Amino acid sequence: MTGMDNFDFSLVNAGGDFVFILIVFLLFYFILNKVFLRLKKNEYLDLKKYLPVEEIQTLGQVFYLIIISACFIYILASLIDLSDNFFLSLFDFFLSTFCFLLMKKDSFRDKILLFLLIPFGSISFLINNVYTLLVLLNFIHLIGFVFVMKHYYQKFLEYTENNGLGIAILLLYAIVFISMIATHFTENVNLLDALVMSSNAFTSNGYAVLGSSIPGKINSIILVWSGYIISGVSTATLTAAILVKHYNKRFDELERLIKENLKD
Repeated sequence: MTGMDNFDFSLVNAGGDFVFILIVFLLFYFILNKVFLRLKKNEYLDLKKYLPVEEIQTLGQVFYLIIISACFIYILASLIDLSDNFFLSLFDFFLSTFCFLLMKKDSFRDKILLFLLIPFGSISFLINNVYTLLVLLNFIHLIGFVFVMKHYYQKFLEYTENNGLGIAILLLYAIVFISMIATHFTENVNLLDALVMSSNAFTSNGYAVLGSSIPGKINSIILVWSGYIISGVSTATLTAAILVKHYNKRFDELERLIKENLKD
């Protein structure tokens, strides 16, 4: 990382922080794992109760692409945009823990990848508001995210093929992210603002940035894309319901005519 304001490259401090940060991260991971397992068992979060199977399969594709996109955004922000170190470190902490939760933990290769996912530099900054020698591990940390992106892109392709889905959704993501990068450079705004502006423009909500704070802008992105997905679901569900009602009526009429002919 570059653009650092505070430095403390003491070897002693870095060594003590390494053990402490490892404990903090693993503790948070175990808590998140418990919460995740409880949520998986919650019947109210079963999407099959609310959405058609086809839409759930599409959301499965979206899930893989969101993880890939989040990793890509962090890598990009770490290399070219350090407008807010605190929120970037916080984003890294939650994203790394979530990826750590989802990745396999069986082979020695898996364990190496898991170690690369531990955000030593970001947690050190969040705790001390100072960069220590552990920030150097963030460069290796980026390699971990590259492998996560590769892993989930393969899972996306496998999931798409196994469920007989198309990959047109990749075009949507390519349009948004190319637009985000172009907006970042042409409008001279940070990546978060560029993503908000691109999302708003893509969903026909305008081009302005919505939200004056980072949490507000993140909320804006969530609202924009949630609304886009839900509107798509609602349209598809309504269309399906109308077609089913129409053809059920036709089948009832056909059944009535068959019964009348049999009587004659």
